[in-house]
Amino acid sequence: MPTIKRLPPLPRVSDIVRLYGLRAKQQLSQNFLLDLNITNKIARLSGNLEGSFVCEVGPGPGSLTRSILNAGVERLLVVEKDRRFLPSLELLSEASNNRLLIHHGDVLEFDIESSCRDHVMSSPWEEDPPPFHIIGNLPFNISIPLLLRWLSCVSTRTGPFAFGRTQMTLTFQKEVAERLTAPIHHHQRSRLSVMSQTWCNVRWRFTIPGSSFVPAPKVDAAVVRFVPLIQPAIKVSYETLELVVKAMFQHRRKIILKGIRVLFPDDPQMVDMVIQLSGVDPNLRAQQLTLEHFEKLCTAYEAVMISQELTGDA
Repeated sequence: MPTIKRLPPLPRVSDIVRLYGLRAKQQLSQNFLLDLNITNKIARLSGNLEGSFVCEVGPGPGSLTRSILNAGVERLLVVEKDRRFLPSLELLSEASNNRLLIHHGDVLEFDIESSCRDHVMSSPWEEDPPPFHIIGNLPFNISIPLLLRWLSCVSTRTGPFAFGRTQMTLTFQKEVAERLTAPIHHHQRSRLSVMSQTWCNVRWRFTIPGSSFVPAPKVDAAVVRFVPLIQPAIKVSYETLELVVKAMFQHRRKIILKGIRVLFPDDPQMVDMVIQLSGVDPNLRAQQLTLEHFEKLCTAYEAVMISQELTGDA
C-alpha cells in the first residue's frame, strides 16, 4: 500500500499570517479559516483525495491547502486572486515537493478545463466520478455567481466537468447553504435549490461557526458537497430552466400564476397556454413546486415559444 504523502513540520498558519502581515480585505470578502481541525474535516468530507488532482479556490494563507496536501493528493492547483498570499503558498509548494501548483488570478476568469487537462484522468459520465475535486472556502461575494457558472458547465459537461462528474466541496454563508439544500415546502426553497438539485446530488456536510474565521463574520458558514447526477432531474436546457425558475420565484410569496405572467407580460393567451400544457396548478406557490412541476412548466414554455415562432414565420 503506497504511503500517503504528507507535509513536513511547518510554522503554524497563524504565525505565517503574522510573519507576512496578512490582513483580510473586506472588499474581497476575505475571512481566514485558520483552525486546522476544521480544514482537516473539510478535506476528509470531500471524499477520497489520495492520488487525486484537486483544484482549490481562494486558498488565502493556506490552511485548507495544508489539509488537502496532507490528504495525499497527487497534485493541488490553487487559484488565488490576492498576490499577498503568494509567498506563503510558495512556501507550501516547496514543502510539498512541488505537488502544489499556484495560479495567480481571478477564478471567474480562470479556464479550469485547459489548466487541468494534462493532470486529470477522465472518467465516463455514467461511471464513478473522476479522481478530480474542486474544494474551496469561497469568498462570499462570488460564491453564487461561481456556483451557477459551474452548474451551467455540469449541464453541458464542459469546463471542470469535461473530465466526468467532478465532485465539489464548497463553503458558503449558512443562509446560502440552506437555500442550496432546501427541500420542497421549506421556507428557504429558492432558485438556488432548484438549479443545484436539478444537476447535482447536494448534501449539507457541517456548519462552521462564524467565530472560527478571522475576522469573524456576523454569520455562520456551512460546507456543502455536490456530486453531478448521471441524468439531470429536469431534462431541459440550463437557460430555459434558469429563466422559468427565476420567474416563478420572483414573487415567492405569491401564486405561480404571477410568475408565468412574468414570462409573458403582454400576452394572456400564452399564459393560459402554459397553464394548460403543463397541467400545473397555477394557484401553487414556488416553494410547493416539485422538480417534476418545473420540468412540466419548462416543457410547456418551450412549446409555446416554438408555437409563437412558427406563427410568426407564417
